[in-house]
Amino acid sequence: MITIRPSSYVYQLLELLSVAGEFPVRSLSVLGNERTVKALVHRLESVQDLRMGKDAPVHTMKMLQISGKGSNRTLRLYKRALPLLEELHPGALENYSQSFFNHRFPGDSTHIFRNHRIAEALAMMMKAGVEIRPYVLPGLQMTGRRKVVPDFPCFYTSREIKRFDTTQMNKTIFTRTVGALFYPGGLYAVYNTRDSVMRWSGLGEFKTYYHLQDLARMNSPITDFNSALLLGRDPGVALETMLESDKSQRKEMRFDRIYPHIHYIPLNDDGIRLLRILIQPNWQEDMLAALFPPELRIKQSYMELDAVDGDLHILSHLDSDIARLYRFHEAAVTTSRRFEVVCYPWQVPFLQKYLGRDIAVRVLEMNAVYNALGVM
Repeated sequence: MITIRPSSYVYQLLELLSVAGEFPVRSLSVLGNERTVKALVHRLESVQDLRMGKDAPVHTMKMLQISGKGSNRTLRLYKRALPLLEELHPGALENYSQSFFNHRFPGDSTHIFRNHRIAEALAMMMKAGVEIRPYVLPGLQMTGRRKVVPDFPCFYTSREIKRFDTTQMNKTIFTRTVGALFYPGGLYAVYNTRDSVMRWSGLGEFKTYYHLQDLARMNSPITDFNSALLLGRDPGVALETMLESDKSQRKEMRFDRIYPHIHYIPLNDDGIRLLRILIQPNWQEDMLAALFPPELRIKQSYMELDAVDGDLHILSHLDSDIARLYRFHEAAVTTSRRFEVVCYPWQVPFLQKYLGRDIAVRVLEMNAVYNALGVM
């Protein structure tokens, strides 16, 4: 007998698939201990007695099924397990049926790849404590200025955003972004590169940016935003993305001109922990205030800097802002001053490779940042 309790792996899988539809098998480690999660998935591929609570009715069924090969191996709910969604939440099954054609999934690589990119972003958000369930969140609208978005972190997928698009924009502009993350005081456009370089579409990304800005204005107190999250499997993806951007012949279309702040989020537990920081109210100022005394702080500079200690010029990369890092590096290589970048241990190999030997790297544990910001 498996009792599906909130916070259990089974419950997380059910909740995630109720929103994502399918999930890449190779990314199961995002949900927790990879061996444990894979063993559970294997168990749920066979007939089990399942119930949604101690006194809930018992269902004898397979809950999960896996299909596809290689990187396209995909995890979905077994059709006979759909009644579990009715017990999960009153709106879960209806939303699932509308989103996934009554449990009919296109089998081509393009659709699977797209669904997997959204699913990985949803898993990261869920593990970071962000509300991802569209059947719980209020629907976005474009008929008037209202406070629709809740006061807690919430993620709307690109599917939800397209449903409330009244401008009939070309659907191709949504092929890269996977959603929008609202948090108290801010908004991020969310992209997922997985293990490939993000190649920006220039004008298309500008249109996406302005559409998200309009959605924010019509549904929240946010009047403007300038930040994006870039999810990926390896810090090298962020480096290659920056190098690819530098090849652009139109600098106004460069990725850091569209979003001046782009935070690289690895698709692992480090990324989940970083997300928990980036959804805190006023996180940026609180982080810098904890890191540097007031006399060292810099408010304005000709280049990206956070503090100056004597002749040492310091940038904090604790927010994993690769767009800012890119601009810092562009300026730093043209001067002979002393520079230092503050980072987390998992960022060190990436930074040493990108910055070279002339820029020092100082490591700070993420637990220290959690304690300073009061992140649980």
